[in-house]
Amino acid sequence: MPGFLARELPFERYLVDACGRRFHVMEAGAGPAAVVLLHGNPTWGYLWRNVAKALAGARVRAVMPDLVGLGLSEKPRDPSFHTLENHARLVGALLDVVAPGPLVLVLHDWGGPIGLAALADRPGRLAGLVVTNTRLGPPRPGSKGSRFHRFANMPVVSDVAFRLLGFPQNALHTTQADRSSIRGDVARAYRWPLRRMADRAAPLALARMVPFRRPDHPSIPQLERSLAVATSFRGPSAIVWGERDPILARALGSVQQALPRAVVTRVAAGHFLQEETPAAIAGAIRDVLARAGLA
Repeated sequence: MPGFLARELPFERYLVDACGRRFHVMEAGAGPAAVVLLHGNPTWGYLWRNVAKALAGARVRAVMPDLVGLGLSEKPRDPSFHTLENHARLVGALLDVVAPGPLVLVLHDWGGPIGLAALADRPGRLAGLVVTNTRLGPPRPGSKGSRFHRFANMPVVSDVAFRLLGFPQNALHTTQADRSSIRGDVARAYRWPLRRMADRAAPLALARMVPFRRPDHPSIPQLERSLAVATSFRGPSAIVWGERDPILARALGSVQQALPRAVVTRVAAGHFLQEETPAAIAGAIRDVLARAGLA
């Protein structure tokens, strides 16, 4: 790991084998409660570094894994590996190792459906839930998808952009309310794990996992399982939402509908609100921990 990254990540780091795949995991803090922070596309555990630092002093283990295909985890080169079912199965196996008891899930982007679908086969494990800019279930019938996801499904041009040109990890700042929040070494940190073209299968494949215009899309059954876990959850929950997210800002309504008891915090931030308002997310985590009796 280069020095500019190591300075930003003063955490314990280790590798875990789960279902035959290798995960890179970071941990901060210590205590009886496990808080698992799951990123999405095309980021990695680095996304949560400032949230983990803001939890300093809390008696919790902040566990930040990299999804397979991203960050410093194993990177399968076959795009067909990347299905929601595969990712949920692998993350479930990982959770059995790194957080085998009750846990608080903190979710973003694809981490939302992946994490919740992983717990569909693990009833009783979810003790608290914090949701940031993600979807929890299938899109509305007839959804046209975002411009980003429509582009990802265009043949040839999307392959060139994602595989050859390093999109979208080289353009994350364009989704931010404060574009300077992902510049310099921060932008380099998001690009670095995918600096080799051969390792770039995941961003495009994950973008194409989003279903629209196809009622038979293979992601839909797992998205329905994810939604069922969310809607059946009666424990403490919170939503922290970046209202200036050009991709998912309008998804807040459906998330609130799934989690009507959640405490909602709206922030003037973009898609990667962890870079703009980490203290708001850490505050929501502390509140959920307290309400769950885990603080």
